[in-house]
Amino acid sequence: MQAKKRYLLVSVGAGLLFLVHLWGLQIGEFQQQPYQDQQFPQYPQYHQQQEYQYEYYYRQSQDAYRPQPPPQRSPSRPPRHWPEPTRLLEPYLEGGEQEEDSPQLQHQHTSPRERRAIRDNIYKNRRCRMETCFDFSRCQYGFRIYIYPPQRGDEISETYQKILTSIEESRFHTADASRACLFVLAVDTLDRDQLSAQYVQNVRSRIQSLPTWNDGRNHLIFNLYSGTWPDYTEDLGFEVGQAMLAKASADTVNFRPGFDVSIPLFSRDHPLKGAGGGYLTLNDAPPSRKYLLVFKGKRYLTGIGSETRNALYHIHNGDDVVLLTTCKHGKDWEKHKDSRCDRDNRDYSKFDYQELLHNSSFCLVPRGRRLGSFRFLEALQAACIPVILSNGWELPFSEVIDWRKAAIVGDERLLLQVPSITRSVGRDRILALRQQTQFLWDAYFSSVAKIVSTTLEIIQDRVEAHISRSRLLWNSLPGGLYALPQYSTDPAQFPFYYAILGKSPAQQFTAVIHTVTPLQAQISPVVKLIIAVAKSKFCAQIVVLWNCDKPLPPRSKWPSTSVPLTVIQGQTKTMSSRFYPHDAIQTDGVLSLDEDSVLSTNEVDFAFTVWRSFPERIVGYPARSHYWDGSRSRWGYTSKWTNDYSMVLTGAAFYHRYYHFLFTRWVPAGLRASVDRMANCEDILMNFLVAAVTKQPPIKVTQKKQYKETMMVQGSKASRWADPDHFAQRQSCMNAFARWLGFMPLLHSQMRLDPVLFRDQVSMLRKKYRDIERL
Repeated sequence: MQAKKRYLLVSVGAGLLFLVHLWGLQIGEFQQQPYQDQQFPQYPQYHQQQEYQYEYYYRQSQDAYRPQPPPQRSPSRPPRHWPEPTRLLEPYLEGGEQEEDSPQLQHQHTSPRERRAIRDNIYKNRRCRMETCFDFSRCQYGFRIYIYPPQRGDEISETYQKILTSIEESRFHTADASRACLFVLAVDTLDRDQLSAQYVQNVRSRIQSLPTWNDGRNHLIFNLYSGTWPDYTEDLGFEVGQAMLAKASADTVNFRPGFDVSIPLFSRDHPLKGAGGGYLTLNDAPPSRKYLLVFKGKRYLTGIGSETRNALYHIHNGDDVVLLTTCKHGKDWEKHKDSRCDRDNRDYSKFDYQELLHNSSFCLVPRGRRLGSFRFLEALQAACIPVILSNGWELPFSEVIDWRKAAIVGDERLLLQVPSITRSVGRDRILALRQQTQFLWDAYFSSVAKIVSTTLEIIQDRVEAHISRSRLLWNSLPGGLYALPQYSTDPAQFPFYYAILGKSPAQQFTAVIHTVTPLQAQISPVVKLIIAVAKSKFCAQIVVLWNCDKPLPPRSKWPSTSVPLTVIQGQTKTMSSRFYPHDAIQTDGVLSLDEDSVLSTNEVDFAFTVWRSFPERIVGYPARSHYWDGSRSRWGYTSKWTNDYSMVLTGAAFYHRYYHFLFTRWVPAGLRASVDRMANCEDILMNFLVAAVTKQPPIKVTQKKQYKETMMVQGSKASRWADPDHFAQRQSCMNAFARWLGFMPLLHSQMRLDPVLFRDQVSMLRKKYRDIERL
């Protein structure tokens, strides 16, 4: 019994001694921590890695790769020092604090207190939200935007002029300030760097003198560059008040979620419209490229933004990870160069940037002097997956864009993990990410007009929150700019999302017949057409648009049909009115017909069956094509019978009824007015619209040579095809529509869909659409 007591006492004593020993180790480690902090003031990743986790995003539906933080250090393990990184960091930790790009300035870096004072002075309304700093009552006439007229002596940069032009040409612009919901300054606020030649003086007094400024309420301010050397704070030089900021390089600290808009940093050469498409093609396989990860850009020896770029050589291997930097920039770069500059400059000149960009799977996008970088848009266009290292950057349009599907967002402090992270991404995932970069580039970033339009559409969704777009509409083809929530907030109502949602259009259509000539007798072509279409088993109703100058015939003059027949008398009697979204059209499918079209019931049924498989496209019979006339440097229009086509005319074609709404609400009123003046080209304009949205050609069904642009005499009035100026007008329309979009959206195709056993030497009893072959 005594032995057991002695054994128990010895065990307890040994345990207490062990605990005291552990406590002493913890005290020693705590006392050494300040020394470590002083040793690595700019590189906390070398002694604080356990506190941060690399932000690498995958969709929840897949096996997410989320690197875990390093294991916690055991209390019994002695504190670890990092002598090797210290030696590696020495070359670029040496040198003074003077900025090599601006050696003539002798500024001192602003202190944290000074930076807070600057931020608080500029962002006095940091808690602004739409509910508190926006006057919704001004939007009673809808979402309209007014641009202040420029004052005498105003100098507007080319880039800001592109922004103003984009707004003026948008469907939101108004010239009446009393009907405006949002106001945009004529004062150029893009470049607020005091050292820049584009810096505009006296902005504060000029905007505060505006009669409707009202501390910035219901105003939108665009900005690309803020602050100046050496710290590049977000100082704009004036108080934004309650105005919304559409700002590049937005810092999450100052960014007001749901109020400001983060836009990308783009160069002065960024086109107003059009722009080049992405570089990823459908046949671009395999998805992996020659290089894994690339970067080529400036290296800053001192100042803000220098840490990450100075450390890139740690992960550069010259093989599949090529990260090139140069010190050779600025007037006096040689006075401040370090021991690595000469070697870096030699390696920098060995590689072509475009060759690296277009042959790498991933492109590093580190912060520069500011959080944003031109490399971001360059990577998107090149289908190079951006690897973003810019802590605190509010990514462009992050309110609506899911960047997890197109980029890897990393942490500057964990640079050394980047190669292993990129190597772990599978080939299927690489291809999906690259495809998404191309969609985002084309939908939102390829031109100044699209950047501005995206900004305005985001704000409109806030103003009209009850009919705003869902994230599915923003992050899936064709994008939020073409999916108008005023039509529907349900993705299932749009033709683009049937496949994603596992749905298909209803098995009925509405025939819309455009009539411009009098109804003379029961043998009129329009009467025959109504009878043939009404026999279709898929026809739900027939709508006749009466745009004739003669009075509307009585109901007894129209043929009796088994489906409802509705006659709508046009108020304006214009060509574009045939695409008006009438409430009478209740079905998704629309069969657009000219009054002189000649179609059999079998042809209608077969074309509708094909359209249900391609509901986002135009499907029909009369095909036309376009070509580039090099001798005249313009687009040409042809109706020659060839195997190649790029348009299907709406005189006998199926399409989704949403295109009626898009044609009326999205196409500029001036363009529709020009179509109405000529009484021509409305079918070409619809083809341009659908091609621009879908990026796909129309689909032609069974060849029918009976449908030609020939003169058809009805009474004493000839068809418009007999007009000698008709063809010349269509040539001019092609070029006018291309200028409006900034590019040619039409795509050529040689695909023609015929019924099964069409023209096959088999019994007619085995064929479903027998009448088509007899025509």
